[in-house]
Amino acid sequence: MQFLRAILLRLATTAVTLFGAALIVFVVVRVVPGNPIAMMLPPNATEDDVARLRALYGLDKSIMEQFVIWLGGVVQGDFGTSISLRRPVAELVLGRLPATLELSILALILAVALGGAMALLGTRWRGRRTEAAVDVANGVGMSVPDFLWGLLLILLFGVLWPLFHISGRVSPQLDLPFSTNFYLFESLLRLRFDITADLLAHMFMPSVALALPLAAIIGQLLKQSLKETMGLDYVTLARTKGYGETRVILREALRNAVLPTLTLVGVQFTFLIGGTVIIERLFSYEGLGNMAIDAVINRDLPLIQGIVIVFAALFTAVNLVVDLTYAALNPRLRHA
Repeated sequence: MQFLRAILLRLATTAVTLFGAALIVFVVVRVVPGNPIAMMLPPNATEDDVARLRALYGLDKSIMEQFVIWLGGVVQGDFGTSISLRRPVAELVLGRLPATLELSILALILAVALGGAMALLGTRWRGRRTEAAVDVANGVGMSVPDFLWGLLLILLFGVLWPLFHISGRVSPQLDLPFSTNFYLFESLLRLRFDITADLLAHMFMPSVALALPLAAIIGQLLKQSLKETMGLDYVTLARTKGYGETRVILREALRNAVLPTLTLVGVQFTFLIGGTVIIERLFSYEGLGNMAIDAVINRDLPLIQGIVIVFAALFTAVNLVVDLTYAALNPRLRHA
């Protein structure tokens, strides 16, 4: 019962967070300089033309009136109409969201695999050159931002050795017999491995660019947690039973050492999703982050609001899932 009460409390906190984010973004995008209506009209437009468009998009009302009207539409699933693209915001955002989610999940898988492997190597051969090499690699990974990794990958595998695609999400000549925009997942379910290979060839460099900084953080924290766990009594007891060092790490120490890393992965995953904005632009990837930049350039207020709300919902949902997972894996928190 207490665990259920905690879940309901977190859901209520999430709702308040989303409301606050919506209010702040709604006000900020309207007080910054720039007139989206002027960008839609030709230079010879009259004052009547401007007034009609302002009334059409509700910009002739006060900010709070606009917010109440917009929030009422959001509750009903209507996020408004894009000023620049003249299409429903919900349709545009939901159409691009799967591409960003697939890229983020692939980057997270790569980061966990690479960071975990580095941590295990550094722990297994601690005190040797291998651990020093792991520490240097983690330091480099954390020091270089994702967009610089992206530029380096484009230079290496897009120019010098053109092994992967440097732009787009999928080759335009391919026939896409999909019913959803989750192309990667659906291609695997339909056993269309030719499309899967093409998608991965487009996603490889942006996902690696996103994964490398996160992999370095995961590797550093997990290695430190393993190092502390390896000195505990139950690990020493396992050694006295004759277990090999690798088995001690994987079967005894890793289970407890991974819990702090799990929380970090969840928190960093939200930053990873936010990092897709620059990476998607760099690789011309057709995701939500690329659309966000276009929306800001065009001063497309309804589209900006819709994208921010979706990002905020993703962040709060990921944090909620991480907290519940951590509580489920940690009996002390689950029964606290």
